[in-house]
Amino acid sequence: MSGMSRGRQPSIVQLRAFAAVAEHLHFRDAAAAIGMSQPALSGAVSALEDVLGVQLLERTTRKVLLSPAGERLAVRAKAVLDAVGDLMEEAEAVLAPFTGVLRLGVIPTVAPYLLPKVLHLVHGSYPELDIQVHEEQTSSLIDGLTSGRLDLLLLAVPLGVPGVTELELFDEDFVLVTPAGHPLGGRDDLPREALRELPLLLLDEGHCLRDQALDICREAGRADGIPVTTTAAGLATLVQLVAGGLGVTLLPRTAVAVETGRGGGLRTGYFADPAPTRRIALAMRTGAARQGEFEEFADALREALRPLPVRVLERSR
Repeated sequence: MSGMSRGRQPSIVQLRAFAAVAEHLHFRDAAAAIGMSQPALSGAVSALEDVLGVQLLERTTRKVLLSPAGERLAVRAKAVLDAVGDLMEEAEAVLAPFTGVLRLGVIPTVAPYLLPKVLHLVHGSYPELDIQVHEEQTSSLIDGLTSGRLDLLLLAVPLGVPGVTELELFDEDFVLVTPAGHPLGGRDDLPREALRELPLLLLDEGHCLRDQALDICREAGRADGIPVTTTAAGLATLVQLVAGGLGVTLLPRTAVAVETGRGGGLRTGYFADPAPTRRIALAMRTGAARQGEFEEFADALREALRPLPVRVLERSR
């Protein structure tokens, strides 16, 4: 690179000093912010200019301005320092598992029903873990995982995404929810074929639960021409529409107690074996630095979920 002294590279101290000046545009404030003396800070920035062969600052008696080159390189310097911070976080995680931040992404049709168990497990077993929950639809969660915005996902699988490893947790049945007087309500031997003609209410586009329900209906022989009403952004609304007599819906078993317990006017019907199911798993980046930690977390979560009406899966080795 022209201008850069051969063989010399910026130090972290120099980059930190420059980033602080770029943020505060004031030597004294920048020095105080990163705990350096003003002369040391000024010297570090000058040394960085020397290494890069570029003037980063325009110094006047009254204030500090970034040069055009300084404006561009300040963005790069911050990115480098952020990456170094990530490196340190990873190293700390290796040294002390279940500490620091865990950014967990969860789909909306799982979050309200499983999060109480997840958070109880974290608070009881991993009190040093700072868990941050992000509720988003599947496509957004996968983007967040692969870009590094999220660390771990809790969602329905299979995803079939390269570079993502799934740690399967459990299978759960789908349950038919009907208005109170419906002839199929209260049965525990429903044939899947019952779904062929029913007025079905489903979640909006983008929810994986909608896609799973449509797949189940297709397998049951439902013709594509039979309309499916799409009206609800969440399961709570869906269930209220059923209670109001607008149709029937499919709920995952973990959601039934919460959603049908809010009021009357509903009945549930259970399918004959083999019932339609969905599989829930944790998902992580393949080869993640915290893979061992996440596998241990999955084991603990399987045990914590055993009281729920699900079929917990054994760890695949």
